[in-house]
Amino acid sequence: MVDLEIQVPAAFDPFSEAKDSGAPGAKEYVHIRIQQRNGRKSLTTVQGLPKEFSYEKIVKALKKEFCCNGNVVQDKELGKVIQLQGDQRKNVQSFLVNAQLVRKDQIKIHGF
Repeated sequence: MVDLEIQVPAAFDPFSEAKDSGAPGAKEYVHIRIQQRNGRKSLTTVQGLPKEFSYEKIVKALKKEFCCNGNVVQDKELGKVIQLQGDQRKNVQSFLVNAQLVRKDQIKIHGF
């Protein structure tokens, strides 16, 4: 048998430069989730909006647009999170895209 020297490269990340720069491939996502409360009650959470936005103004506009209650919660791990009453996932997505706060490909919707 012939011994072959094979070198296995270490963990190479071809997108490491893109993550460091502000390239289009390195984007942060806005996560829209639904949490089931009790019975038919549910809660919609929006996490990952850019920090330069005024969360209070966004919540005020969302509450007025969708006729629901909501608030901003400070989380230790996630930072500021917007909470809205009811299942508002599709409504929030269309609102954020129409207001040009984020692009549609930057939004991830989670839930059942």
